[in-house]
Amino acid sequence: MSLDTKTVLEALKQLREQSKDRKFSQSMELIINLRDIDVKKPEGKIQESIELPYAPTKKTKVCVIATGELALKAKKNGADLVIGNEDLESLATDKKRQKQLANNYSTFFADVRLMPLVGKTLGSTLGPRGKMPKPLPPTANIKAQMVRWGKTVDLRIRGQPVLQCAIGTEDMQDQEIAENTIAIVKRLEGRLKRGLKNISTIYLKTTMSSPVKIKL
Repeated sequence: MSLDTKTVLEALKQLREQSKDRKFSQSMELIINLRDIDVKKPEGKIQESIELPYAPTKKTKVCVIATGELALKAKKNGADLVIGNEDLESLATDKKRQKQLANNYSTFFADVRLMPLVGKTLGSTLGPRGKMPKPLPPTANIKAQMVRWGKTVDLRIRGQPVLQCAIGTEDMQDQEIAENTIAIVKRLEGRLKRGLKNISTIYLKTTMSSPVKIKL
């Protein structure tokens, strides 16, 4: 039996009732605890990119690594930063700037022709953070890719059988947050050997609240 919208909405109602007002829009976070999973085995090393029905954040900061036409289209369509060959070369020996880049931008794209240089220059910084650029051909529809990946979250096990990600903000509609939650759980059901039986508990929380358990 899969998770249903009504159950998620009930948990969201409880979460909103117990959450205190803050001076900023808090993230809505999903925490999934797994069971009977050996994270040391290949089948237990979960790393999924899931496109959600609704973008989990209002603004995703995008960095595009490209030259020529793709760089021009990236600038035209609102990429927050566009860098080219010379920028990459200057970053190669500047670990501080590399870390700033990784911390300041959440999504990276790169012209597929530049990927070898990107990997050599930024791989050791972006790779461990799960932020390696998505390779694009020079003729790619960069606007469509930015919209798509703005709705995508990454789920990754990091040593413990726990998955956590932001699925929205508190000023989003409950129905939107519920649909994002269900999209993630359904994807995991298909990924896990025993489906929902491999999920021990699911919690929702805001940035600064205590978690609320979703009934399974």
